[in-house]
Amino acid sequence: MNDDAEQQPLPRIPPYARDQLAKAFVTALTHEDAGTRERAEDRARRWRGILDRLADGSLTVGSRTPVAGLPAWVTPEVIRGGFATGEASAGGPLQPYEKEAARRAGVPADRRALFLHALTEAGLADLGALLDDGRYEVSVPEEAALLTVAWLVRSGQVTEAMELVEVLEPFAGRLRFTPRPSAAPAPDASAVHRRTVADAGRTLARRRPHAAVETQREALTVWQPFADELLVHWLETAEGERVLARTPDEDWYERGAALLHRYRLLAAAHTRCGKHRDPKENLGILRGALEETVAGRPLDARRLGLLRHALASMVRRRGVPGSARHLTLRGRQAAQGALPSHHALAQLVLRRLGELPQDVGAAEVEPLMVTVTEREHQETGLPVGAPVPASVRGVVEATLSAPLGTLVERGVVPSAEVLAELVPQLVAATTAQGFPDEALRTLMAANYRAFRNRRSLLLLHLERQVRVEELPWVRAVSGQRGDEAAQEGAHTALRQLGELAVQGFPGTLLLNPLVRELGVLARQADLGAPMVEELAADIFMGTFSPKFLTAARIAGELLRGTLYERYYGIDYAAIRNLAIAEAGEALTRVYRPRTSPQFARLCTARAGASGRSSVAANGKVIEQAQILTTHNLATLVRQVGIAPEPGWEDLAGRCFRTVCRLVARVHHNPRPLATIKDAAYAWRQLIFFLALCTPAEQTRLLDGLDEETARHPAHVAARLAPALAGLHLVAAGGSFADDGTALGGRARRFLGWSTEEHWLRRLPLTRKQAAG
Repeated sequence: MNDDAEQQPLPRIPPYARDQLAKAFVTALTHEDAGTRERAEDRARRWRGILDRLADGSLTVGSRTPVAGLPAWVTPEVIRGGFATGEASAGGPLQPYEKEAARRAGVPADRRALFLHALTEAGLADLGALLDDGRYEVSVPEEAALLTVAWLVRSGQVTEAMELVEVLEPFAGRLRFTPRPSAAPAPDASAVHRRTVADAGRTLARRRPHAAVETQREALTVWQPFADELLVHWLETAEGERVLARTPDEDWYERGAALLHRYRLLAAAHTRCGKHRDPKENLGILRGALEETVAGRPLDARRLGLLRHALASMVRRRGVPGSARHLTLRGRQAAQGALPSHHALAQLVLRRLGELPQDVGAAEVEPLMVTVTEREHQETGLPVGAPVPASVRGVVEATLSAPLGTLVERGVVPSAEVLAELVPQLVAATTAQGFPDEALRTLMAANYRAFRNRRSLLLLHLERQVRVEELPWVRAVSGQRGDEAAQEGAHTALRQLGELAVQGFPGTLLLNPLVRELGVLARQADLGAPMVEELAADIFMGTFSPKFLTAARIAGELLRGTLYERYYGIDYAAIRNLAIAEAGEALTRVYRPRTSPQFARLCTARAGASGRSSVAANGKVIEQAQILTTHNLATLVRQVGIAPEPGWEDLAGRCFRTVCRLVARVHHNPRPLATIKDAAYAWRQLIFFLALCTPAEQTRLLDGLDEETARHPAHVAARLAPALAGLHLVAAGGSFADDGTALGGRARRFLGWSTEEHWLRRLPLTRKQAAG
């Protein structure tokens, strides 16, 4: 669910909720997995509760205060689609740590009693001790509230503490305002991690032996050696291909009976491989014939023929047991079967992880991934020097705790999506740096990390999501921040993070979670740097907030007169005048405008919208907004001052490689529209970075585009030919017609959204095909 304020849901919200309930109900009844059925039952219960609360009016969809009686700062429980369930995330039954706290304090096991005890001298002393050693966890922001009260009291701000208590007290019996103790101190503010050590341990613990691999191992180490024993036993009775040409003696029968007894023991102990039970397989033929013979029943002609054929084929394929060829083969297979399984090595690494603090990342991962040591061999039986497999290494590497740039360089952060997941950890530390008191700094960082786990609500009427500064306990200590130092730290973090996102993943749209964090830093840095979100076409209602026009004006200040302005047919001078006029109108109003109608009309006109609303039509309007604003790139360059180290030419080239890679996926793709949109995003970044290049850099890069397309399948060059022709045309001083084409349709402006079949889907005819 996107958390931008500009989106409004379609009016058919109750049907959506009913559909989700129906899906969960069907899954709960029909799914074969018990765990899945149980989770579906829980979802069905929640959706049923939502529908009931919608019906009785205790729940309102689209509001910042969706639950009757709960203010906006209370963290609501939110499920798919941005629907609040009516419950508070900090509510529900008492947690085990709360029951233990009540027992130690000698008070009833309820939240109001715990709340009142926390305000006593003993309770404040306990909270103060937690503040000092930092050994606590804040899983929802509310758990930081009473720690903030304790900090205010001990710093002499009793009035502020009492005011905060007055805000919290009406909810003391319902919400948990105390933190949970932790064995580990607060994490290093300069380092982030993708997974905790405990997360990695749980992942490895859930792994099970690979069925196919273990079946093959059983065949190599159990059944093939046993088949060799049966083969040797039968060859004692043969001359040439004549089986039973030699009369077996009594000892042969006894050894045969022993082999059959051992077979039954092996079959009971080793159940993965079932080929030995197949009467048509060689092992099954040899065993079946032996059972008949040992039982004193003569073999009929058919069985005797099968036995003769099985013996001959086994000798022909592998040689007689004990021969050089046979020994070489079996030695190689035995070595293969003796290799430790990935499961066994995962269990070894799990043991190593168990020796580390569990609720944080790992400062070093190399010691966790060394080969099996002598001591571990003695404890586990695994061979000394056995390497940790790549699949296990990947799980462990995700726990590395290091600066975010280091994680990107090492590939621990492989995508913009993962980057967006980690950024709140960094922003939490940056947000807290403005507080000079170490204990308060640690608390506010923990509070921010918890706040960023708050799921976005579905909002109407341009409402915006609750911001961290609206939490009463954050407001209570906001005066403690050193503004100048906080602004400088936020600016530095914003610049570093912006460079990391642009440099690490060029050609990729800045995702909304990342944009949200950039927006937090931009507000703290007070740079006048509006960060705009990607809007969802399916719930877009045709309006934009004023920050979109501001972002477009900033883009114009950077890009006026450049290749970007000419390629997309933008009049940035007119946009500047539009922004000035709208700002002047805003000054004359007694209320702050919540929309920018001029910007919306401009985007609609550029999109050529006909007035009929559809997802595709909405997408075209949104794409024009992204083009005009450059979707934050211009803001990051001009207002924030990012300067990625490789340079603009390098980034432009990497964007084009991304375009080619995405266009390659269009071929034979029955649903390529999402891929085409992603390719258009990458293309737009290519144009942006090209616009910042020097003329010599532009020429050099444009001359190399055809060479790059030649590295990809032939259809990529064919599909991109109109877009490349259009780019070369504009770079040479030409322009597109109003419909975005030129040169009789051979050149096209590359856009992602279309209300008709997109031209990129159609593979152009070759010259030979066109002539024929």
